[in-house]
Amino acid sequence: MHRRPSLLCAALALAVFPALASTTQDDGGVAWQSIGQLQQRMDAGKLSSKSLVQDDIARIHRLDQAGPTLRSVLELNPDAAKIAGTLDAKRSASHGPLYGIPVLLKDNIDTGDRTLTTAGSLALAGAPAPADAPLVARLRQAGAVILGKTNLSEWADFRSSHASSGWTGRGGQTRNPYALDRNPCGSSSGSAVAVAAGLVPVAVGSETDGSIICPASMNGIVGIKPTLGLVSRSGIIPISHNQDTAGPLARNVTDAAILLSAIAGSDPRDPATAEANQHATDYTRFLDPNGLRGKRIGVVRQLAGSEPNADRVLDEAIAAMKAQGAIIVDPVALPHLAELGEPEMTVMLYDFKHDLNAYLAGRPQLQVKTLADLIAYNNQHAAQEMPWFGQDLFEQAQAKGPLTDKAYTDALAKAKQLSGPQGIDAALQADHLDALLAPSWGPAYLTDLVLGDHVVSGNPTIGGASQPAAVAGYPSITVPAGWAHDLPVGIVFFGTKWSEPTLISIAYGFEQHTHAWQAPKFLPTVDAQSYAPVAAGR
Repeated sequence: MHRRPSLLCAALALAVFPALASTTQDDGGVAWQSIGQLQQRMDAGKLSSKSLVQDDIARIHRLDQAGPTLRSVLELNPDAAKIAGTLDAKRSASHGPLYGIPVLLKDNIDTGDRTLTTAGSLALAGAPAPADAPLVARLRQAGAVILGKTNLSEWADFRSSHASSGWTGRGGQTRNPYALDRNPCGSSSGSAVAVAAGLVPVAVGSETDGSIICPASMNGIVGIKPTLGLVSRSGIIPISHNQDTAGPLARNVTDAAILLSAIAGSDPRDPATAEANQHATDYTRFLDPNGLRGKRIGVVRQLAGSEPNADRVLDEAIAAMKAQGAIIVDPVALPHLAELGEPEMTVMLYDFKHDLNAYLAGRPQLQVKTLADLIAYNNQHAAQEMPWFGQDLFEQAQAKGPLTDKAYTDALAKAKQLSGPQGIDAALQADHLDALLAPSWGPAYLTDLVLGDHVVSGNPTIGGASQPAAVAGYPSITVPAGWAHDLPVGIVFFGTKWSEPTLISIAYGFEQHTHAWQAPKFLPTVDAQSYAPVAAGR
């Protein structure tokens, strides 16, 4: 039987979270403003990039490092305000949409500045990366201010099968801003939380399977996992070159499209991006408020049915889409869905050892040179790096052979064929669909450092729809769609290779007619409705 907490419980909660005893209101600042709104204020001379950066830093100190102590930001760029001031001095009427806008990066993305790139591990904290990753260079070229690095699930959640998403040895446990005892999901947890909490307008995350879609959904924001090869993987600490991709996190589809437009494009260092320039574009061209009209969208019920709140939100979203002229085919069959898990894991274990060793070879200033060195480092520093969970995935990957092994080549061929041509593509073609639809995930689960996550892609109790597009290397986009006990719930649209324009149009059309996003209340727990929240004011 459900019982409301007693006054004693409330008092204890306020003792644990002392900052929750007083409420701060939004002071009319820029915490929740979009990129377009911020640009309007800067163009009118009512705001500067430098003051915006300083305001974000102050908010990070107040909410991330103190107050609710979200722990979403690992490190701030000490030169960010100076860079913003230089951009202010050079500002012209012909600037692009990201000019002067602060952006946070997941801490597996190289920056050739004074901030570190560590994947959250103390083993890589010795020296900065030697150069910007190509996507970072594109952001700087667009005039964005790199504000710092965000916390994540250590090693992008590929160290232990019992890890807690959002935990790193370097930064501790990231908290969900909607309910502080809930998990932010991973591995781009810090990037998603920072955007959700109004610490920054947009951030960059990365995904191998679920690491953009899940944290975006559970933190109530928009996340885009692009087609594999649309965004360069160079300079990103890897898991698998067959699935890794960086992508945008934002509070609305427009800002996500702006960020994707800036980071997409070919890179001679990354052969997967050979066709990127043929497809990369200004994705804001596809922001059609009537983007749902006439679109044929198939509901993958195989990816639903696990969590009743997610199913309710899905059905409400379907009704809203029908009202806007979408043609809903419900259900559609996604072939071979149950056959993806085993070959996917085999590929990732092989790739991780190969790709990580290659990445570390490009950072000779670090004390660790190989995956074997990392395993030894963690054993030697277990109190700091393994207080809650171990490194079984590291050890399994280390035991794998070269990428010429038949076990690897067979698994890779099977995973790609069943997820792509015989999976997503077959489902789209069978019913002449523009996109597929499913619940992104259920609402955020409780953080549990002892037992680890309660959710993985395909978990029968929570759900998760990221796997098919992740394995195929196809795009997906999650958008806020509804609520369950003050926790956000999202839906995900996914489709064939290079179908970002269609997915963005559909997602924008849905967003513009549902307006499901709400700012977080920073509740200690969803069972504490009477507790004073920490509102997100500037």
